[in-house]
Amino acid sequence: MSISGGNRHDHPHILVYPYPAQGHMLPLLDLTNQLALRGLTITIVVTPKNLPILTPLLSTHPSIQTLVLPFPAHPKIPPGVENVRDLGIHGNLSVINALANLHDPIFQWFNSHANPPVALISDFFLGYTLRLADTLKIPRITFFSSGAFLVSIHEYCWRNLDLVHSSSTVVDFPYLPRSPSLKKEHVPSIVLAHRGTDPKSELLRISMLANTQSWGCVFNTFQDLEGDYLDHLKRRMGHNRVLRDSGADVMAWLDGCPDGSVLYVCFGSQKLLNSQQMEALANGLDWSGVRFVWAVKTGSAQEVKDGYGVVPEGFEKRVAGRGWLELRDKAFGAVRDGGSSLKDLDELVKQLSQF
Repeated sequence: MSISGGNRHDHPHILVYPYPAQGHMLPLLDLTNQLALRGLTITIVVTPKNLPILTPLLSTHPSIQTLVLPFPAHPKIPPGVENVRDLGIHGNLSVINALANLHDPIFQWFNSHANPPVALISDFFLGYTLRLADTLKIPRITFFSSGAFLVSIHEYCWRNLDLVHSSSTVVDFPYLPRSPSLKKEHVPSIVLAHRGTDPKSELLRISMLANTQSWGCVFNTFQDLEGDYLDHLKRRMGHNRVLRDSGADVMAWLDGCPDGSVLYVCFGSQKLLNSQQMEALANGLDWSGVRFVWAVKTGSAQEVKDGYGVVPEGFEKRVAGRGWLELRDKAFGAVRDGGSSLKDLDELVKQLSQF
């Protein structure tokens, strides 16, 4: 394997591997946009039916390359399905296991590349790529589309499965900041569903543990919100390569709000509210008078025609100044809403340039 000094230090080549679900792909593509703006050479691993999601990013950055690989067949995934949105959240385990079969094609591509990547950034549902990175002798960086609190909960649960499963009604987390407790039914469902006798479930457990064993991590959060949990994870990992990704525009708006005065509203990327639900939620936010950030998942034209809701006409004007809407569709988020900034991004790029 030969890497020229110029490419290594000036424009390091990074392999980005998203997980094919809306709430996972868009934040990682936002990060990819920021890396491309800083001159990194980037290749994105993607399957054919997920390639259109990359179109806005690729139009903005023509230098970004794609490694398009066939989606591996799986007995529980219908032919032609390549994204979790077409299966629902219960399809995650099957998709995770199917994508594990891309290990060999990626390995072969890497070894045939004239300027192979010096690092791998992959989604936290693809933790088994740590083994791929170790085989290729490059560092693997875990991308968490969620915040540090949830990751801390996951990390504890996967390391204490017997204790979590044997708990009757409440699960305590004594080693986490402020020692939180959760009702057992509120523990992440993929943890409660784990069965050690099932190889597919065991692959997930190994993958989740691999995330905090990786060279570094990037979280979709910011220090002022989750500083205690970011520090906790640094201690668990034994180093400071825990970086924060946060939105610059919304942060500037939040800085102008009194502490503890903003409500955050988000129903995730898997579900769309119907018209009545959207109307009720918008009215509640309007009439309450509270400051808020509302992350809105917008549907396609067909989904709207089928009865899924949209932000009511005139709502943004009525709440101007005390409400912030983040409108997220199937496009690359950073192109639509002005982008995001990574506070630690320059340090990350600096370290990547040394590999």
